[in-house]
Amino acid sequence: MLEVLTLLSARAPRLDRALKKIARSGGVVVLLDGTLVRTRRRTGTDNRKNFSGKHKAHGLLFLALTDEKGNLIWISAAKPGRSSEITAARHNKITSHVREAGLGALANLGFVGLDDEPDDPVVITGRKATRNHRLTAAEKEANRLLNRERAAVEHGFANLKPWRFLTKIRMNAWHTTTLLRALLVLANTEIHR
Repeated sequence: MLEVLTLLSARAPRLDRALKKIARSGGVVVLLDGTLVRTRRRTGTDNRKNFSGKHKAHGLLFLALTDEKGNLIWISAAKPGRSSEITAARHNKITSHVREAGLGALANLGFVGLDDEPDDPVVITGRKATRNHRLTAAEKEANRLLNRERAAVEHGFANLKPWRFLTKIRMNAWHTTTLLRALLVLANTEIHR
């Protein structure tokens, strides 16, 4: 079984190749989001890093890129559940890959501050309200429009989440990464039929 999963996951596209494919097909933007794949808690202190304080559950964090229609094009390697989305994006150097491909990315508020160059942003996020700065009507409208365009990325995750055995994962991060990349290949094969 593991051999089949390894062969399928090897067919999953790398980040740079997936972005270049989108650019060649005429795309101008990709959608970026992260999700926690819940796992069963294993005993011992090794699994404490997989506890997500945000979700109050054990799991592994994955980032995904989709095209404008919500088709998954890339899934990152698994990170412990305690990791934040922006840290995982920086580890994968998503901004530099998107910039090299000549594309832009739309992301949620979890990625605010990801882009290194504020003069030439590649990753577009919404605006956050703070205690001292309430959002204006124009900023709220801009957030609403951005979220409407970003909604397709949730449909991309919806193609992976129905697989029932994802709820029973008790394996390490490498095996889970292999499993999700194999599911990405299977889901894309079924969608493009």
